[in-house]
This record gives sequence, C-alpha cells and structure tokens, in this order.
Amino acid sequence: ETTIWSTVEPVKVPAGPGGSVPIGKPIDNTGLYLLDRHFNPVPVGVAGELYLGGAGVARGYLKRPELTAERFVPDPFSQVLGSRLYRTGDLARHLRDGRTVYVGRTDFQVKVRGYRIELGEIEAALARHPAVAQCVVVVREEAQLAAYYVAAEGQAASVGNLRAALREELPDYMIPSHFVALPALPLTPNGKVDRKALPAPGGGRPELGREYVAPEGEVQAKLAAIWAEVLRVERVGATDNFFELGGHSLMATQVLSRVQEAFGVELPLRSMFNTPTVAGLAETIVQKGLERADEEMLLRLLAELE
Repeated sequence: ETTIWSTVEPVKVPAGPGGSVPIGKPIDNTGLYLLDRHFNPVPVGVAGELYLGGAGVARGYLKRPELTAERFVPDPFSQVLGSRLYRTGDLARHLRDGRTVYVGRTDFQVKVRGYRIELGEIEAALARHPAVAQCVVVVREEAQLAAYYVAAEGQAASVGNLRAALREELPDYMIPSHFVALPALPLTPNGKVDRKALPAPGGGRPELGREYVAPEGEVQAKLAAIWAEVLRVERVGATDNFFELGGHSLMATQVLSRVQEAFGVELPLRSMFNTPTVAGLAETIVQKGLERADEEMLLRLLAELE
C-alpha cells in the first residue's frame, strides 16, 4: 500500500515496563494525518485513524476496485490532482513534539451503551501500567467490557489498582467491568491474539480492594440478591459499589424495576448513582417506604374527615 516504511524514530532508550516507542515522524515526501470519522484532523493527544499520503502511496489493489476505493481515498491536503491517501486502519495520537504514537486498530471499534469506543485505546492505557505485560479488551454479554491481562514478571497486578489507573486516563464508560488475569493470552496459528478463545469472566465477586461485608437485614439481603442476579455474580456485599461490580445505566434500570416489584417503591435512576452500594440504596428504599406509608396514612385521615 505504501513504501516499506513511512515514518522514522531513533530508539535511544528502551521502553520500560508498559512503555511504548513512538512511530516517529513521516519520512521525506510523505504525509501523515490522524483523522476522525468525519475526515477532520484530531487535536494533539486525541486518537484518530492514521492516513498516509505522498509519493510512496500505491495506486491500489490489483483487480480489486472495491477494496481500492475503500482504502485509497482522495487526498484533500494535496494540491496534486488525483492524489490519494492510504487508510491504514491504525489508531494513533500525536505528541506535542510532532511525533506519533501507535494506539491500536480501528477493526476493534465498538459501540457500547451509546458510546463509540476504541478498544485499542483502552488496551494502550492498560498496557502502560507497570504491572501489565500484555493485555486485550473485548465486549462481552450485557454490553460489558472485559480486560484480559498477563502480569509482568515479578509484579502483582491488583484489579483495584488497574481500575484506578484507568480512571485517571479514561472516562467511566471506557472502564472495563471485568478484569481477568491469565498466565498467557491465547494466540492464533499466525501469532495474533485469539479473541474468540478468551474465557468468559467468572461469576464470582470481582476484586474490589475491600473486604466482603455481608448484607444486614431483610432489605439489604433482598437487594443484594437482585444485584447478584442482574450482574450475574455469585454474591454481593453491603458495601460493594454497583458500578465497580460491572454495572451500568441499563443494568441500573433493571435493578430499579425489580426493586419496585420487590418493595413497592419507585426510585429515580439518579438514586443508583447517588447511593451505589447495597447499604446506601437499602436506606433510600426504607426512607421512600416510610414516606409512602405516611402519605397513605394522611390520605386515609383526609378521607375520614370528608
């Protein structure tokens, strides 16, 4: 599609654990562009699809006009008539010094709960953690992101630490619901990660960085059972955070629907965000029940006065 190489970067110092080597700057007579899905250049630090232009770009694929039209697109940045850009399918981001860092592939762009997500961007952020040697992120059932990782030699990768590190770089909707440690990532015969061979996340309680606290009382016990059913985990503690257990807004609406059936109280969606633990939401349910009881008592009194 292009010349053998299109960018250059002198490697002076080996990258440390989780580090990366930039792919550098384009060689002479070569243009490198990072564009969004509307074909607009992305700002520094934002991931975009990598396009290559200039003298090294090929004419296309032999006897494959449809694939040629898909991958070799008109070059809006060139003054030469008929110039083309090669659409690499790679994701990258510009550094402030003009160099470029590879992020991942657009083949793994997904839409989860209304958000367009580049799985490669999550993988790149996770790979920067010193305790992670290799990693891959996929979408599992119930629109949940699952991260699979191999711990770096001599390093202990706590799920709580991994989640906290990702929160410093990524928005909440890009934080995986599950983190699965593996001795090695499964590979295809040609050496690529075999995503189809990745095991399903276990149904046990995820590592949250806190001890399990058993629910107290009937309300907490019923609520914990509802969460466990919706989240598909074996058990839920009184102080466990719904969203750290892998929950999201769609699951939250399922929980509130079941809460209404079980307790006869209707709660707004924001209550799940305001009190995301079993103990906190149980208290909200009890308070709402008391308010409803008081309201029914008042209505009975007014009816008697009439």
